Amino acid sequence: MFDRILLMIPRTNTAKLITTTAYYLAFILIGATTASFGPSLPALAEQTSSGLDRISLIFVFSSLGYLVGSFIGGRAYDRMPGHKIMSVSLMMLGIVFAMIPLSSTLNLLLLFVTLTGFAIGILDVGCNTLLLWLHGEKAGPFINGLHFFFGVGSFIAPLLLAKVLLMTGGIVWLYWVLTISCLPIAIWLWLMPESSTHMHSEEIQNTPLPLTPLLFCVLLFLLYVGLELGFGNWVYTYAVTLGLGTTITAAYLTSAFWGAFTIGRLLGIWIAARARAQTIMFIDLVGCAISTLIIMLWMESSLALWIGTIGLGLFMASIFPTIFMFAGEKMQITGAIAGWFLVGSGVGSLLLPWLIGQIFAYTGPKALAPILLIVIAGLIIILLLFLNQQTAPKPELKG
Repeated sequence: MFDRILLMIPRTNTAKLITTTAYYLAFILIGATTASFGPSLPALAEQTSSGLDRISLIFVFSSLGYLVGSFIGGRAYDRMPGHKIMSVSLMMLGIVFAMIPLSSTLNLLLLFVTLTGFAIGILDVGCNTLLLWLHGEKAGPFINGLHFFFGVGSFIAPLLLAKVLLMTGGIVWLYWVLTISCLPIAIWLWLMPESSTHMHSEEIQNTPLPLTPLLFCVLLFLLYVGLELGFGNWVYTYAVTLGLGTTITAAYLTSAFWGAFTIGRLLGIWIAARARAQTIMFIDLVGCAISTLIIMLWMESSLALWIGTIGLGLFMASIFPTIFMFAGEKMQITGAIAGWFLVGSGVGSLLLPWLIGQIFAYTGPKALAPILLIVIAGLIIILLLFLNQQTAPKPELKG
């Protein structure tokens, strides 16, 4: 019955809002599941009798699963009903997430973590691609809103863990609550009609792949995600090692970064409706460069570190969704192309934070700011090269 009612709804603004809401709820779950690993790491290590050095492999395996899911999912969305794919992925995410707190060995845990990353990769491609298809040229604020809700989910997960620990003393119900939350959203997406702008497989086959612009976009995502996670993961160690904060104030500093990041995503919704993607990108990158220079020039000042950290959070926030919008101005974003974008972001999340750690080991934490400036300069150079690319032909979408 509900399925027939949904099919009778015209593709009006109200129907688009309903569909967008489903994507936002899915992205809250993506944020919550992604952010749940870090706070529960000690409990998972104890559960599997693993040291922290070995349990940290869950981040590597999760990223590998995400890469494969992004690659496969991108092609699937071009050829199959997108909402059905998302629904199945949510059900898969719920099942494997329920098994994580029950895994007694590290190998079993890594299997379920890999499957979690795989499902998240498919969902991430789907939410971004289908939202872009749904709203077309007006998708800017909605894409920014989507990534704002990822921040909401990331903010909820640690609070939920604290509540679960207080009530039960364990982490099992953190994962089971998220598992239960997957079910209604999966049913909603399964019953929801597909977007009228969904591209057909024959259109995909007749659309040449814009290799050079695609390569530039993949590099933009790779460098940006590396910049975001590289700073977000290492600013705590940077502050403590240089004596710019205690373990408590360094934790607050990290929270300030992600808090400013979430606020920046919220502001990005308003800004994206009033400015071109190209303008937003350059303002964001210049803001990131200035914030990094503040940290580097006043290296011994904790106040400068706080100002630079908050500035980086605010200016980094809207870069990821803006790259999506910027790319949409130059080429038709298919599921396969969106998949390659997120493969690039997955490689960046693996490569650059690891590289920063290696440089830390050899030169010390003072190298952090110069590394960030090099990455920002790389982003600006690639962005300028991308601007010189001709717009790829875009096929008309069938209803």
